[in-house]
Amino acid sequence: MRTLFLLNPAAGKQDCTASLIPQIEAAARRAGLAEGEYTVCVTEYAGHARELAHAAAQETAQSGEPLRIYTAGGDGTFMEAMTGVQGFPHAAVGCLPYGSGNDFLRTYGTKEEFADLDAQLAGGEVTIDLLETNLGLSATICAAGLDAQVAYGIPKFRRLPLCGGSMAYQLSIALRVLRPLAKHLRITVDGETLEGDYVIATVCNGKSYGGGYFAAPEASVTDGLLDVVLVKKLSRLRLAKVLGIYKRGEHMHAGSVREDLRDIMQFFRAREVCIQPPAGMRPIVNIDGECAPAGGLHAKVLPLAASFVLPVPLASGGKRG
Repeated sequence: MRTLFLLNPAAGKQDCTASLIPQIEAAARRAGLAEGEYTVCVTEYAGHARELAHAAAQETAQSGEPLRIYTAGGDGTFMEAMTGVQGFPHAAVGCLPYGSGNDFLRTYGTKEEFADLDAQLAGGEVTIDLLETNLGLSATICAAGLDAQVAYGIPKFRRLPLCGGSMAYQLSIALRVLRPLAKHLRITVDGETLEGDYVIATVCNGKSYGGGYFAAPEASVTDGLLDVVLVKKLSRLRLAKVLGIYKRGEHMHAGSVREDLRDIMQFFRAREVCIQPPAGMRPIVNIDGECAPAGGLHAKVLPLAASFVLPVPLASGGKRG
């Protein structure tokens, strides 16, 4: 088996490469990997992880050699590699949590569990669903409401002292709520159309985004369904309370929205979702932390479309998923 490490020096609060490369080399020796059996690459620009992953998948496909890729960065770097290996069933991707959010791995475990290099190299593989969107593939959560606008504002805060993923998210929220909250959207969920003013519109495969906001606490990445959470227009005073509930994942229980939130929150499970703004509008759309203006969001589930590497003991323990 060939192993490739892709390190993103621009992810998170500081460059991880200087300290991580010696740790990878030591872990590889402990795992019995010879020098030619693994490669460490540092990405140089946006999209580079996708290119490197695709090239490695092509090369190993010709020899029939299994491939594992570990990304050291955030959810964006992880999804670049996932995108690069699409169509290559012999390739699996793992995540070392060196980004500002690293939300996908919360579906299965903690950052500490995924940062253990020995456990990662001894880990196993599971097959997971992905989302196919008009802006690319996603593993975790796509959004087109206030949440997407907040994510768009995070980079200006995340490199401040003592300002990690969750704190940067909080500061971006504080700045964004000074502006109009709701956007008029037409939302089609498996053919059923809704229209109105929405503050939050999320399409979830995984459980968490924004550095630990559990938008879809009951989501599964193996059920072939997307969890759709919508929040209608509401006052700023109520928004503060609702966001606290939403962050902790306490808005859902047994597949339903809790009773005191049903006047402003809707929940669906679906295979395909389309979120459309009024003609001519281009709201911010968030795909696993990567944000850009777009004419809307179209997402559909790709059941069991990718292989994900779980560290031990998560791989053998059957933990969340």
